[in-house]
Amino acid sequence: MKQVPKGFKDHFLWGGAVAACQIEGAYDVDGRGLSTSDIHAYDSRMDRAHIEKEGGGTLEGIMAAMNDTTSYFPKRHGIDFYHTYKEDLALLQELGLKAFRTSISWSRIFPRGDEEEPNEKGLEFYDNLIDEIIRCGMEPIITMSHYDIPLYLVTEYGGFGNRKMIDFFVKYAKVLLERYKGKVKYWIVCNQVNLVPTVQFGSLGIYDDQAENMEELMYQAVHNQFVAGAKVVELGKTIDPDALLGTMVADGTFYPATCDPKDVVLTMKKNRMQYYFTDVQLRGEYPVYALRYFEENGIHLHIEDGDEELLKRNPMQFLAISYYSSKVVDHKRNTIKAFDGSQNSYLEPTPWEWRADPLGFYNCLSQYWDRYQVPIMIAENGLGALDIVEEDESIHDGYRIDYLRKHIEQLKECVKDGVDILAYLSWGPIDIVSSSSAEMSKRYGYIYVDLDDLGEGSGKRFKKDSFYWYQRVIQSNGETLE
Repeated sequence: MKQVPKGFKDHFLWGGAVAACQIEGAYDVDGRGLSTSDIHAYDSRMDRAHIEKEGGGTLEGIMAAMNDTTSYFPKRHGIDFYHTYKEDLALLQELGLKAFRTSISWSRIFPRGDEEEPNEKGLEFYDNLIDEIIRCGMEPIITMSHYDIPLYLVTEYGGFGNRKMIDFFVKYAKVLLERYKGKVKYWIVCNQVNLVPTVQFGSLGIYDDQAENMEELMYQAVHNQFVAGAKVVELGKTIDPDALLGTMVADGTFYPATCDPKDVVLTMKKNRMQYYFTDVQLRGEYPVYALRYFEENGIHLHIEDGDEELLKRNPMQFLAISYYSSKVVDHKRNTIKAFDGSQNSYLEPTPWEWRADPLGFYNCLSQYWDRYQVPIMIAENGLGALDIVEEDESIHDGYRIDYLRKHIEQLKECVKDGVDILAYLSWGPIDIVSSSSAEMSKRYGYIYVDLDDLGEGSGKRFKKDSFYWYQRVIQSNGETLE
């Protein structure tokens, strides 16, 4: 008979997660080409609580950003991890991380994206980085595509809206799988595949005026990404059978605002359209509810012969999830459209209106486990906050410790329910540029980086109170949370 787990399994992968486009910098070094993240300018006038889209724009706007010499583009510079990775990984080793998730910049390997041969200088950087991660005693968990699509593939091909992107991506993935066979066990193929239209530019490489029916183009691009992902899984089985390839979603699980049946049913339908992405990639087929949505909303997908069989043969092998906060659905204010939700009045606001909800963490993980019964990786979880450096260079971030403690407590409840959790990777263990707002002020790290929103500062690293707290959590395998 199965036993009820008492806690996290031995050798549980406690870790942290970053992305190349937010940490590396060196955007014009060693042959790297521009990527979708490199044209996200910092805007001091932004409304932090209402960021509708992350980067992108019209084709004309994209071209203008490429030639803009006056604006500041933080993701081009990150925290200069390209040159400081050894020192930074040493700090994360001291923290005690058992795993480190990062991504590979596609435009560092194929600067335009359509070259026949990869950029060897770019590969050499990742050779050294992955070797250093392993040397520091951490499991490398690598994302193949994390908002780093070569910009040339956007301006010249229209991103994943063009089926040619499938072959470009598969060629890129094949290089990675062959190069890092035996070194990388866990691959996340595409970051947060469901976070559209919020990040459709970074994730899919489609721009705002690319088509008359942008929703149709978006779902077509998603389909092309699904096909590319299935081909990569098929390749992985041959190239490195010991590796596991997974998909990743940003949790979009909503609560009904009230017990009004109209709120309840709309919430169910919205949640189901979030599960659509994982239904296709984990169950291997398009669910009828999604086909009905497409039909009723004038969305016509071009699905080639063999696509459906390919998806069925090659489901993803684990599910990675990012979780930060939750929202509610009110049928009077919200629609079926993705991520159109309302704030929960029972939860406390933050400057970015990402309202913390630890019980929502338990809820979403339980729902995904019950639906799929596949191993789950917590690929991102954390609190972005405005940290204050004291005169003695200490940072007292008890608010971050409180957030993480409550979420790990709920993660442990999931473990006790039998959910197979592979890893817990808190987001941004060292401060990096924010993905959504392109600012340094929104800090997640256990390690403070002395850079401001315009990249000014010493770049010096300081340990926050949370550094020592998470160190104790790891040492106790999640038993010490105070």
